[in-house]
Amino acid sequence: MFRFLVLLLLLSSPLQRASAQYLEEGEVIATLARLFDGMRAGDSAAVRSVFHPEARLQSAFVSREGRPVLATQEIGKFIGAVGTPHDEVWDEKIWTYDIRIDGNLATVWTDYTFYRGEEMSHCGVNAFQLFKDEQGWKIIQITDTRRRSGCITSVVDEKVAINQLLDNWHRAAANADEDTFFGSMTIDAVYLGTDAAEYWRRDEMRKWAQPYFDRETAWAFKPKSRHIYMSSNGKLAWFDELLDTWMGDCRGSGVLVKTPDGWKLKHYNLAVTVPNDLMDQYIELLKAKPSKE
Repeated sequence: MFRFLVLLLLLSSPLQRASAQYLEEGEVIATLARLFDGMRAGDSAAVRSVFHPEARLQSAFVSREGRPVLATQEIGKFIGAVGTPHDEVWDEKIWTYDIRIDGNLATVWTDYTFYRGEEMSHCGVNAFQLFKDEQGWKIIQITDTRRRSGCITSVVDEKVAINQLLDNWHRAAANADEDTFFGSMTIDAVYLGTDAAEYWRRDEMRKWAQPYFDRETAWAFKPKSRHIYMSSNGKLAWFDELLDTWMGDCRGSGVLVKTPDGWKLKHYNLAVTVPNDLMDQYIELLKAKPSKE
């Protein structure tokens, strides 16, 4: 019974920790939601409730003269401005959340676009710091950046963008489009081939594959199915796919990262699939393989 209880604790503790983490993240997001809901409603009392008494606001931006500026605004003036009647709704749209929590300290990085009514004012990122006291999570610091270009104006379906990148990547190999193929990978990307010795860094692979890309077709892999998974902050994705190749069905899997230039492949693993009922024959073939020695 003692061994069973120890095993149960070992198995359940990670799940309990993960559940607690999700609950804390939900509470942090709820605090930020009350801030933005209060701004939209012009409710200064609701906005005041989410701030710690010692909180401060700062903005980091570049002036029209090209000078870097760090501006500080008093919390009271900001709350007062929210509660002062204005014709346009102050709508700060949040597109992503990147949350880190340790004990009673949390940091949150968000992409935002700020609207006055229907008109976009500016965009940037918010860097929040929050402290958890007896009353819950309170904002102790907001530092934002501000710009008017490159703003997000609608929710992007990242899985559509990733599917497009991967389809174009395979198509580039089929069309011997070297620049598109290797340009879709990060500079430190890793490609694992079907041979155990095939561990390639991007530029190593480019040098090895040059004779193939000098032809009309380097290789032609056609995706048959694909599953894509996203990290909570929307900056990392991983996938698996089934490919129709000259070797038969192959399995591809990999990791992508969101860069300023869009999604890029950081890791790819290509594997030959072997039907279970042919596994014994496959093992015998490997045993019969001549030694390189």
